[in-house]
Amino acid sequence: MNKTHYRDLDETVYRITLENGLDVVVIRREGFTKKLAYFITDFGSIHTDFTLEGREYHVPAGVAHYLEHKLFDMPDGRDVSAEFASMGAMTNAFTGYDMTAYYFSCTEHFEKCLRLLLEFVSTPYFTEESVRKEQGIIDQEIGMNADSPDSVIFDNLAGAMYTSHPIRVPILGTSESIREITPEILYTCHRAFYTPENMLLCIIGDVEPTACADIARQVLGTERREAGRKLRPWQEETAVPTALTEESMEVAMPMFNLAFKCRDGGIGEAAIRREMVADLAAEALFGESSSLYLRLYEEGLIDSSFGGGFETVDGCAMLLCSGDSRDAGAVRDAVLAQGEILAREGIGQEEFARMKRSALGRRIRSLDSFDATCYRLCAYHVAKFDYFDFPALYRQIRREEIQAFLGEVIRQDNCCLSVIYPVKEA
Repeated sequence: MNKTHYRDLDETVYRITLENGLDVVVIRREGFTKKLAYFITDFGSIHTDFTLEGREYHVPAGVAHYLEHKLFDMPDGRDVSAEFASMGAMTNAFTGYDMTAYYFSCTEHFEKCLRLLLEFVSTPYFTEESVRKEQGIIDQEIGMNADSPDSVIFDNLAGAMYTSHPIRVPILGTSESIREITPEILYTCHRAFYTPENMLLCIIGDVEPTACADIARQVLGTERREAGRKLRPWQEETAVPTALTEESMEVAMPMFNLAFKCRDGGIGEAAIRREMVADLAAEALFGESSSLYLRLYEEGLIDSSFGGGFETVDGCAMLLCSGDSRDAGAVRDAVLAQGEILAREGIGQEEFARMKRSALGRRIRSLDSFDATCYRLCAYHVAKFDYFDFPALYRQIRREEIQAFLGEVIRQDNCCLSVIYPVKEA
């Protein structure tokens, strides 16, 4: 395995690409009892259009999440979660817009747990009966999300901001779309995107890197298989088609999401640098130490729930802030006005240096968390960037980039406000 030591972070990372195309990354943490493994695929809820073996496919919304649920079913009826629990391990999975992850953490029986993780994720087993049964379970999840203000407010925002990008559709799909999912569709998606060369195995803990790679070879084999090729038919203008969306729900006070639609940054180092610039721009504009935050807080327009940052998904990006407010429109107007000032005047060198130190410090401190480290390493792997190179990239960023980003993004025509108001009493 290739061994890299990152002096800035005092981290040692082992990497290898197996004969079957699987990338294996091991972060060695000697002396720790906890061990964590993520097995992820570069396939999320937005990837509903693809080609495989010369044929074009268009699958229903929600299929990636549906597949995540069904992979815990084994052909022999074994209970995967119970097997992990019997070894003192915790296992779970999640589906995002652009990746799906399966993971476990343990202190004992690591190699057995790793074999089980690789086995169940790579063993599709779907029947008509089990797929129909799952529809009811996922439909209940969809109903719960429809009753969750936090989910509804963002789904409304995405639906207003985008005309064709599949971020418009919730990760779980809809009650209508999940009824179109069949065992054949699930098998096709598994064949297309659960191939080793489309996946990553990331492990953190006091483990032997070579032994981890050997287990992956034994369970997954060494044969390379063709992966599906994602189609991205969506075309989006930067301007938002709908600037305001409003709804009433059972909430104590009005809540809002305010977003500015950004151009897609793509992948690779340039895209990650833009993400870091955007995070710093968000800090300068409405971070807790910004003048705007303090003024809005003093005026009672925001409270401690207010915050924001930069969000990216394959094919789209947005600068987002959210919170509770009695007058979300006034918050939007204030953010627009302050963004214009910062784009025109820039930020001071001392403030910029402080912000950069603070942001870099937060990233470094987050490495203390196994889960945060594993998640970010996987997400950045999908974006074709070595996450542990972030300190060098931060040092390169100039304050003029922050100013230019704000000038490009904080505009009325690419601004969207989603608000949920309390239900009025009759």
